[in-house]
Amino acid sequence: MELIFLGTGAGVPSKGRNVTAIALTMLNERNSIWLFDCGEATQHQILRSSIKLSKLEKIFITHLHGDHIFGLPGLISSRSFQGGETPLTIYGPAGIESFIRTSLVVSGTHLKYPLDIVEIKDDLVFEDSEFKVTCKELDHGILSYGYRVDEADKTGSLDAAAISALGVKPGPIFKELKDGKTVKLEDGRSINGRDFIGPTKKGRTITIFGDTRATATELELAKNADVIVHEATFGSEMGDMAGEYMHSTTIEAATLAKKADAKQLIITHISSRYTREDNRILVDECRQIFPNTEIATDFAIFEL
Repeated sequence: MELIFLGTGAGVPSKGRNVTAIALTMLNERNSIWLFDCGEATQHQILRSSIKLSKLEKIFITHLHGDHIFGLPGLISSRSFQGGETPLTIYGPAGIESFIRTSLVVSGTHLKYPLDIVEIKDDLVFEDSEFKVTCKELDHGILSYGYRVDEADKTGSLDAAAISALGVKPGPIFKELKDGKTVKLEDGRSINGRDFIGPTKKGRTITIFGDTRATATELELAKNADVIVHEATFGSEMGDMAGEYMHSTTIEAATLAKKADAKQLIITHISSRYTREDNRILVDECRQIFPNTEIATDFAIFEL
């Protein structure tokens, strides 16, 4: 899995940062891509990346401020124009369906693929055998959510060398043993697959927050996450303004990551008041509290 940051700015696009959009690529896990938020010109950013709209399976919207949704109508339309036929599901707060349907009707857009729009509430958003997505309401003045993506635990690896040492040749038997079954060999011996399977591999957890002030519900979403993606619109010197505009500072993002016992913090949604040269100052403020912090820039890729 990879996180690809298509836009990392706050409020309005700037020369250095487009507005928010984050892709979670899961090509090996489920041959698909999930998108979190879709600010203006997201499809232009995608053109400059390795992402293919045909692989886009789900879009998760954190809140309905323009810098997080104004790219949706164009992206949805382009996916159809480019031959997309597989279903697309969009999740978001109440009002997201009205925004999308109205945009499509007014513009006379007809999609060639099934579009499902789910207006979310706290708790479970999506679950299948591979992933579970939950959400919690944040504190931003407008209804805003954070998403927690939990990957299912994976069965341990099969010790193929140990099995071969018993004289078993690779083939369908290996698949049965991998499934934990007991297999009877031609010479009468029985082999229990569970004896040759390594420890279960714990699934990964990624938490992606919408815009918010520091709030208690954040900790529930962030607890023990492998990666937290959190807005840090303002540096530590702008704490009063951050509270007034219902955003977070570098210090607040790092403090959350520390309390949550997370493994990594990636800060994004950076105010245009900060230049590229300021990136080091912002990330250093976080690292004083939570050392394993990175600051996202447009087109940055983080392997998970």
